[in-house]
Amino acid sequence: MKKSFAILFALILSQFQAQQNAYYQQAAQYKMDIDVNAEKFTYEGTQTLNYSNNSPDELNVVYFHLYWNAFKPNSMMDQRVAGQGKNGDSRLQKDGISRLALIPKDQEGAQNIHWIKQNGKNLKFEIQETVMKVYLNESIKPNSKTTFTMEWDAVIPQQIRRSGRNNREGVDMTMTQWYPKIAEYDYDGWATFDYVGREFHAPFADFDVTIKIDKDYVIGAGGTLLNPTEVKGYDAAATIKATKNKATWRWTAKNMLDFAWAADRDYSVESFDVPQGPKVFFVYQKNDKTKFWGEAQPYVTKYYQIMNSRFGKYAYPSYSFIQGGDGGMEYGMCTMILGESKKLEDLMGLMIHEGSHSWYQQMLATNEPLRPWMDEGFTSYAEIIVMHQLFPPTDERPNPFVDKINAYRGIVQKGIEEPAVWLGDHHDNGTAYSFASYVKGELYLVQLGYIVGEQNLEKIMTEYFNQWNMKHPTDRDFLHIAQKVSGMDLKWFHHYWINTTKTIDYGIKNVQYDKKSTTITLLNNGQVPMPIDFSVMTTDKKIITYQIPMNMTHTWKQKDGYGDFTTEKYWPWTQKEYTLTIPYTKSQLSLLGIDFSQRMADVNPENNFVEVK
Repeated sequence: MKKSFAILFALILSQFQAQQNAYYQQAAQYKMDIDVNAEKFTYEGTQTLNYSNNSPDELNVVYFHLYWNAFKPNSMMDQRVAGQGKNGDSRLQKDGISRLALIPKDQEGAQNIHWIKQNGKNLKFEIQETVMKVYLNESIKPNSKTTFTMEWDAVIPQQIRRSGRNNREGVDMTMTQWYPKIAEYDYDGWATFDYVGREFHAPFADFDVTIKIDKDYVIGAGGTLLNPTEVKGYDAAATIKATKNKATWRWTAKNMLDFAWAADRDYSVESFDVPQGPKVFFVYQKNDKTKFWGEAQPYVTKYYQIMNSRFGKYAYPSYSFIQGGDGGMEYGMCTMILGESKKLEDLMGLMIHEGSHSWYQQMLATNEPLRPWMDEGFTSYAEIIVMHQLFPPTDERPNPFVDKINAYRGIVQKGIEEPAVWLGDHHDNGTAYSFASYVKGELYLVQLGYIVGEQNLEKIMTEYFNQWNMKHPTDRDFLHIAQKVSGMDLKWFHHYWINTTKTIDYGIKNVQYDKKSTTITLLNNGQVPMPIDFSVMTTDKKIITYQIPMNMTHTWKQKDGYGDFTTEKYWPWTQKEYTLTIPYTKSQLSLLGIDFSQRMADVNPENNFVEVK
């Protein structure tokens, strides 16, 4: 009996301790020396990695990502693309045929590990395509450090997606996901997702990178260049120092998830300072096709000012927009983007989206393979907020997000929607992934603003940044803040919107005009319950709004940036119909409707309004 009691007490104690464990995150410091053979598109690398295990767990193995091993025929990425056919990412396939299957043998990506050591002793390792499992000779104790050294060589792959040589805009080398990168370890274990096309995750790290390359190349990178007077492109008075026709570039960066760079002989470098930071670099091929870069500076300046005031202060000293030649992809202190835009607004949309990942991928470093909607969706939300200010629409719109809400309705009607909770790489349809991660993640915040009020949403976003910047938050952390700021129970909303594909569908069932009043019967035809903002426009153009709370929030919205309202009795989520009586006669009314702001993502808005005739 005593033994059983002791076991039970130990179990209870362990559970309590697990719940009480403080947040932790791992840390790394990379020192790399890279020697590039520009003619052969290969390089040799050595790496020293100081790794801090800040977890309460003893680690007996570690994992590294070897992303470039994906770029070859019959790789897992190739198999995944082939399996999806025409439903796959359009950048990875053409007419349903995987582009990876056609990579020539001499242009296949490769990261060949010669050896890896821990504290000077050789380690056994196992290559599992894009993941390297390393067996440790000595375990890494909790709250201790160890040092890994490594030597490898690599073949820069044919440019298919993000990384590679000679891309379609003529950039020689886009060097992203290019070095053996240690995987993130946290409460969920090792983040060892295979690279089959989507995004990345890593611990925060410091970087000291030395790159030797042909002296005629210019490099753009996410970091601080230590020797601008010795290399091409950054200082008009530079004296290029070369040994055996190679210049040496020295870059550093602190507290970032990744270090990325690109190199081309034809790059131009322009820079300017945003008031209160950061210093911005444009690294691109200056020609007629990239003419809009010359007009972008004032817009980028205003962009950072809006982001710093609305979503939190950018933490790093600089940021580089680099013409990488393939879509857009964010990295620490830089992005690789297409440079040849057809109009300024297109270029700015790309710059603003990728730049905003500095908030919702870098500083607020969620695990994007696990929760892509938190990075892509929140970034898209910020993008729309900024673009709406920089390029105001020519037509009058009820809110900045109407186009995205209409796009969401379209994908629902096609019947290919997939839940946002799915892992990024495991969506069956490329379009469905995009809508689940980008559009539905963005509309998560739009719906939240509708529920709690826009002022509360701004407070939530600010508090989220203040509490979690330079950390690895989850959706649970965000929801905790949203509930605390608003005072509402929001778990139901989070579940419906992220974990399911159920939809919102309210309508006006009936309007009864009486001598002194009007009675409206509303109907819930959908599967997702919501509070309702019901408004009327009078014949003298006044708008009166009635808030009908939904009982599961238990606390009601107090104010909203879209107008004042009065609060009615709540609508239980189990109840199909709701009756509202207002003190206006037919002759006093011109329009009745659900959600004049049109923020609620109702999939069938046609029955939401009644014109009084």
